[in-house]
Amino acid sequence: MNLYVALQMDPIEHVSIAADSTFRLGLEAEARGHRLFQYTADKLSYVEGRLVARGRPVTLRREEGNHVTFGDWAEVDLADFDVVWLRQDPPFDMGYITNTHLLDRAHPHTFVVNDPFWVRNCPEKLLVLDFPELTPPTVITRDLSLIRAFRERHGDIIVKPLYGNGGAGIFHLRPNDPNLSSLVETFSGINREPVIAQKYLPAVVKGDKRIILVDGEPVGAINRVPAAGEARSNMHVGGRPEKIGLTEREFEICSIIGPVLREKGLIFTGIDVIDGWLTEINVTSPTGIQELERFDGINAAALIWEAVEKRIAARG
Repeated sequence: MNLYVALQMDPIEHVSIAADSTFRLGLEAEARGHRLFQYTADKLSYVEGRLVARGRPVTLRREEGNHVTFGDWAEVDLADFDVVWLRQDPPFDMGYITNTHLLDRAHPHTFVVNDPFWVRNCPEKLLVLDFPELTPPTVITRDLSLIRAFRERHGDIIVKPLYGNGGAGIFHLRPNDPNLSSLVETFSGINREPVIAQKYLPAVVKGDKRIILVDGEPVGAINRVPAAGEARSNMHVGGRPEKIGLTEREFEICSIIGPVLREKGLIFTGIDVIDGWLTEINVTSPTGIQELERFDGINAAALIWEAVEKRIAARG
């Protein structure tokens, strides 16, 4: 199977070739005989009934400082592609949402991964609300009094933007921390969205586990340990990845949410679990497959492509 593949992503010339999951997916695509074309989200347009993008063909290699060769700039019709990867990083804002609406017009004639309809309707911190028995106590609100009452019930809490990413804007507030009001006021002044607050899980100091699922099945995990003095474990803010396996509880979590992810066409997802509690389901641009491959030898990129190719073959 030789596929024509478009990568909708942040500028590929700037990615970390040792960490970026989209780069690894691109390398695997080339190894399987697929052709690659790359464009950024701002170059996606609807023009008189056609969904077009302006970008360049690319050839990738694992060579630091020389990892991509570009072809000539071209405007392409997404109807001419077999696969489009929706892989630009959040923030999950109206620009991101608009892109999913546009990509809906290509999918399923052109197979978009992950399914843009469900990317739009399953934000990372909201899809977990479908599984309250798996998540720590949570409140989503703009009402300061409700957050105060939540902290009185649970003591230490985490407060973060509902549509944040990469660990930005996450605060650990203790019972007597005087900054709660100011923090909520600051968030409210930035946008009209609620914030999300969750009970603080002390075990996070030992790590926040990222579990990679492919078509709803867990294929492995990495542990992300916060830096000293940090409440956040995201690798974007200095979290240290470590080798780790899955517990019985984590397999149970995956068995519950996996069929839902598979049904929604969310082929490549990454869930976050702390001390047996599900905190996020990442569907926009999950990471971690390169670290998993280094630690455990698991080629998640190959498993992801096998799932994509299987879906395409099933459609004829």
